[in-house]
Amino acid sequence: MVKSKFAIAVHILTLLSTSEEEWTSSDYIAGSMNANPALVRKELGALRAAGLVESKEGKSGGSRLKKPASQIRMAEVFQAVKEDHVFGFSPNLPNPDCPVGRGINSALDGLFTEIDETIYNKLKKVTLAAFSKLVITLG
Repeated sequence: MVKSKFAIAVHILTLLSTSEEEWTSSDYIAGSMNANPALVRKELGALRAAGLVESKEGKSGGSRLKKPASQIRMAEVFQAVKEDHVFGFSPNLPNPDCPVGRGINSALDGLFTEIDETIYNKLKKVTLAAFSKLVITLG
């Protein structure tokens, strides 16, 4: 689900932003999140594919931001983890013989697209650096 994936990705990136030049192990990140390192490595893969982090294997390896936190917009993170609409469709296929069932998913798709665009536009205004500063202030 995009909601939890987004929170996980933001946690990872925020942690990496506190030491942008250093390689941070997935074990260390997992400890911060109280999560399994395998989950962290999976999400790091998505962040790597999006060009947000780079990783190095080996004893002195780990991950770090690929570009400065001031150049990463939260919208990029959203796009990296978003698989479908923020809200999902019903798992049951609607009855095509019903006038509501026939059109509900098309109508929802339009509404969900607008919601996703609103979220994306809001997140474009927030940098990882600004968010990280807020996290440290609140912590």
